[in-house]
Amino acid sequence: MSNKLSRDQIAARVAQDIPEGAYVNLGIGLPTLVANHLPAGREVILHTENGMLGMGPAPAKGQEDYDLINAGKQPVTELPGCAFFHHADSFAMMRGGHLDICVLGAFQVSRHGDLANWHTGAPDAIPAVGGAMDLAMGAKDVFVMMELLTRDGHSKLVEQCTYPLTGIRCVSRVYTDVAVFDIRTEGIVVVDMFGENRLGDLRSLTGLPLLGR
Repeated sequence: MSNKLSRDQIAARVAQDIPEGAYVNLGIGLPTLVANHLPAGREVILHTENGMLGMGPAPAKGQEDYDLINAGKQPVTELPGCAFFHHADSFAMMRGGHLDICVLGAFQVSRHGDLANWHTGAPDAIPAVGGAMDLAMGAKDVFVMMELLTRDGHSKLVEQCTYPLTGIRCVSRVYTDVAVFDIRTEGIVVVDMFGENRLGDLRSLTGLPLLGR
């Protein structure tokens, strides 16, 4: 096994930790892959902020219906019992604490669980806040799914976020291509490592005093 998981492998690892009966929102980007990796026989009710509850995995090639999409405009399927509703009702579910888990992408996550995922602050960057702020503060648990390093080799797990914040102290767990991290009051705890990575390697990559499980 290589030192890094593929994007689908990260999604499968996230899916392992979503319990039976959970109501879950999958954010735009990498998190949408989680829908394709939920264990067979486990009932997880997927919510989309554009007004759907009971979303299924991506359709087979050639079976796409572009009137049936998720918040990222990707074609999806509907499971038995699926319901559709107004966008405002969807946000009321998010803001009202009715979601057990949301899975979001991120530009940065701080050691205290602060989340930055809507804007890099660059003058030419296009901001994309969507429903991320509502999800980050409304869901009971916030899972972040991201590659640990930027293309320039900088850690996205940081001491303090330098990008505009989406939410403060809201992230509970971070899934990356090299390890899984829990954000706890005592610090960041490494709960799972992939390939040949060791705790010392992760401390070097992030520059943070990570804790072992």
